[in-house]
Amino acid sequence: MPPKTQKRKKKINKNFRKRTKRIFVRNLIREVAGFSPYEKRAIEMLKLGYEKRALRFCKRRLGTQKRARKKRDELAKIVQQMKTQSLEK
Repeated sequence: MPPKTQKRKKKINKNFRKRTKRIFVRNLIREVAGFSPYEKRAIEMLKLGYEKRALRFCKRRLGTQKRARKKRDELAKIVQQMKTQSLEK
């Protein structure tokens, strides 16, 4: 049986450069400005293990469940990085 051929070419993502630039700018702003007060509070909740409470708190501040989940996951990654950095030292 001959191998299947692709019927159409894969679409090249034209916004790749824009996306990488956007990520770089967001990381730079985060580094310079730090966290907002509600983010600091949510980070403290995550450090203590209150993940559901942090989600509810973020939901009240951000308005939707989807935004709150995304923010909580982002902050949880940051907490995890902080823990690994403290263990390395």
